[in-house]
Amino acid sequence: MKMGRLIILTLFLLAKISAIQARAGNEVRDATLKPSSPFSSALETLQRQIGYTFQSIDLLRRAMTHSSFSEENNKALSILGASAIETSVSLQYLKKDVDASAKDLNNRILEISQVESSCAVDAIRLGLQKVIRVAPKTNASAPAVVCGAFRAIFGAVAMDTGKSDDAGKVFWSVHGGGDVGGGGALSESVF
Repeated sequence: MKMGRLIILTLFLLAKISAIQARAGNEVRDATLKPSSPFSSALETLQRQIGYTFQSIDLLRRAMTHSSFSEENNKALSILGASAIETSVSLQYLKKDVDASAKDLNNRILEISQVESSCAVDAIRLGLQKVIRVAPKTNASAPAVVCGAFRAIFGAVAMDTGKSDDAGKVFWSVHGGGDVGGGGALSESVF
C-alpha cells in the first residue's frame, strides 16, 4: 500500500515538473497555441466537450500525444489519470455501499477501466481517435491508444488543478454522472 502511494506521488511530482517546464515555455509558444491549426482547434473543441478549460493547454496537448509520436507523450499522464479514475470510482461505489466487499469494489473498478470496453467506448465517443497525435504506422483507433489518451485527459486535469478530485469530477461528467455501474452521458462527438 505504501509502495503504491510512493509510486503515485513520484508520478505526480514528475508530471508536475513537466507542467512547470511547459508553463515556462508558454510565453514563447502562445502564438502557436491559438486555434489556427486543426490540432489546436480540436483541443479547443475537446475542452468544451469535457466541460473543462485548461490553464495550461500544453497539458492537454501532451495528453493527446502518443509515445509513437514524441518522447513528450501521454504515458505518465495516463497513469496518473487511471489512478484518479480508480480513486473516484472507489469513493462513489463506497458512498453507495460502505459494506461492499473488496471483490465487488475491484470488479467495479475493472468494469469502468477496461481498455476494450468502457474506457475505449468513452474515448471513441469523445472522438479521441481523430485528435490524438500518433506516428504514421500507429492505429489511432486502437483501444489501447484511445484509452491511454482518455485516461491522460484526467491526469492532465489533475496536474492543471493540483487536485485528483477535480479530475474525478471531470471524469464523471464525461463518463456519465456519478453512475458507478454505467456510462455514456456523452453526446455525439463534434470531431
